[in-house]
Amino acid sequence: MSVPAALPASHILLIRCSDEPGLVFKITGVLFAHGLNIIRNGEFVERADNTFFMRTEFAGPFEAETLTGELRQALPAAADIRLSDNRPKNIVLMATKEHHCLSELLVRHAFGELNARVLAVISNYPKLGDITRQFGLPFHHVSHEGQTREAHEQEVLAVLAGYQPEFVVLAKYMRILSSEFVAHYANRLINIHHSFLPAFVGASPYAQAYARGVKIIGATAHFVNEQLDQGPIIAQSVIPIDHTQSASEMAQAGRDVEKIVLARSLQLVFAEQVFVHHNKTIIFD
Repeated sequence: MSVPAALPASHILLIRCSDEPGLVFKITGVLFAHGLNIIRNGEFVERADNTFFMRTEFAGPFEAETLTGELRQALPAAADIRLSDNRPKNIVLMATKEHHCLSELLVRHAFGELNARVLAVISNYPKLGDITRQFGLPFHHVSHEGQTREAHEQEVLAVLAGYQPEFVVLAKYMRILSSEFVAHYANRLINIHHSFLPAFVGASPYAQAYARGVKIIGATAHFVNEQLDQGPIIAQSVIPIDHTQSASEMAQAGRDVEKIVLARSLQLVFAEQVFVHHNKTIIFD
C-alpha cells in the first residue's frame, strides 16, 4: 500500500485595507506570479467604514520581503499586510481557584490540540499548583494578599516579562485588571466569563439565575480592553436549562460551556482566523 505524500507546509497571508474593486484579483495574481498554491481563501468587506479583510492560506516557497513588497504596490496605501507561518504561539495562562478552564487547556496542550506552547501558569492562589506541575509546567503563585492592585500587577507583569508570551489567557482569573496592565497586552489578553440571558453580575450569578428561572446559560470569550468584559468578542455559546436543575447543576453546566468556548476562541486566534476591528472581531471560520 502506498503512503500518501505529506501535505506541503502552509502559510497564511492576512490583509486589511480600504476596499476598492479588484482586490481579490490583485492579491491572488501576486501569489500566482510567485508560483504559490492557494489552499483556502476568505474575504469580507465591513461596509460601515469600507474596510476590506482577507485571509489566505497558501503553500510554496517564497521570499517574504519580495512578496510583501509586490503586494504593497498592488494594494491601497496604508494596507496592513502580515505573513504567518502558522506556528504554535507562546502563551501564559492565568487562573485563580477554579480548575475547569485551566485543566481543559492543560490537557489539550499535552495532546497537541492548542497550536500553542504553554510556558507557565500564574495564579494569585496556590490551589492550582499541583495540577499545573503534573503537566510539567512552571507554576507561579503571586499572592495579592496585603498588596495594592498596582503592586500586585507589577509583580505579575515581572513574571510575564520573563516569558515574553505572545498571548496571555485568563482561565478564570478572578481579579479585575487595570487599564495599565491591559495596555501591555493589547489584543493579546483573552478572557472567559459566564453570559446569561439576562445577564447577572456580582456574587453568586448561578443562584441569581436559579431564582429567576433562567432558561438558557452560556459563556463568552473575548479580548480584554480597559472596560470590564466589554472587549471584542471571539466566541460564544449557550445551552438550554430548565426548572429541574439546581443552582449547583447550573453552575456545572456553565463551567462546561466556559471551558469549551475558551478553547474554541484560542483555536481561532492561534490559527490566525481573527481580525480585531474597532471593538469587534472579523472571524474567518
